[in-house]
Amino acid sequence: MQAMVLNKLGAALEWTELPDREPGPGEIRVKVAACGVCRTDLHVVDGELPNPMLPIIPGHEIVGRIDAVGAGVQGLRVGERVGIPWLGHTCGVCPYCMDHRENLCDRPLFTGFTRDGGFATATVADARFAFPLGEAGDDVALAPLLCAGLIGWRSLVIAGEGKALGLYGFGAAAHIVAQVARWQGRSVFAFTRPGDTATQAFARDLGATWAGGSDEMPPQPLDAAIIFATLGDLVPAALQAVRKGGRVVCAGIHMSDIPSFAYRLLWEERQLVSVANLTRQDGLDFLRLAPGMGIVTKTTPYPLAQANQALADLREGRFEGAAVLVP
Repeated sequence: MQAMVLNKLGAALEWTELPDREPGPGEIRVKVAACGVCRTDLHVVDGELPNPMLPIIPGHEIVGRIDAVGAGVQGLRVGERVGIPWLGHTCGVCPYCMDHRENLCDRPLFTGFTRDGGFATATVADARFAFPLGEAGDDVALAPLLCAGLIGWRSLVIAGEGKALGLYGFGAAAHIVAQVARWQGRSVFAFTRPGDTATQAFARDLGATWAGGSDEMPPQPLDAAIIFATLGDLVPAALQAVRKGGRVVCAGIHMSDIPSFAYRLLWEERQLVSVANLTRQDGLDFLRLAPGMGIVTKTTPYPLAQANQALADLREGRFEGAAVLVP
């Protein structure tokens, strides 16, 4: 197998030839057809997340077909198309797992962070954390759903049922969530980097009621806002934009420090919450509904060997939607 491997934090990924890996008990081996490039991959490469496994193969928006099955695997077969997400394993016995909150597991493994991921021609995964995808849809188009879509879905559920929804940072996750929110009958207000008229036009093309810079106020108070951007300065801005009793959801795994802000922005029962990881139930719920939502992911494909270029283009915002590696 071939893979793009991170050997040192902050360094470029290296093209590496590796022996084919056999799945152990409870595992499957998947021939990778497509793997999305997520901002979390940037955080891993840049060393912004603590205690990664090194060397590591990044990538956690994996679509592929099972080509080997380990002992004890049930419900999955060779040749079946599956998706492999960020959450790659949980202990099953800690208080959070026992309370159906496995996204907060005390001893988790994360795909592309603490177990090898999908920037490769093949990967091995815990079979319990692989989602059957069926045969509908293109591999490249489906890949962003495995993180941008799943985390976006969890964030949307946590945001509540308000009709006026703000999205701060209009990248891979927001361009999916905007479509889901419109399917649900909500109005979407998109916030981009100030002056980024191209992304604002992209948001309006996806049905946003309004699109403007993150330094602007929306034309009406928001019921809720989801922050996908990694800039902590957006937290007080979003709190100022939501109505009394509104909710601000921080959806990223990493964010710069949140500046101090006046208590009046939080007063009147506004809420500030975060989203951590996902549960398998999130995946089952979203992937069951997704085919009927009419989601169209905008993707920019790259050959596997150009993973470093894809990461650089993501960092600089050189494309709309999501980058996807194709082995």
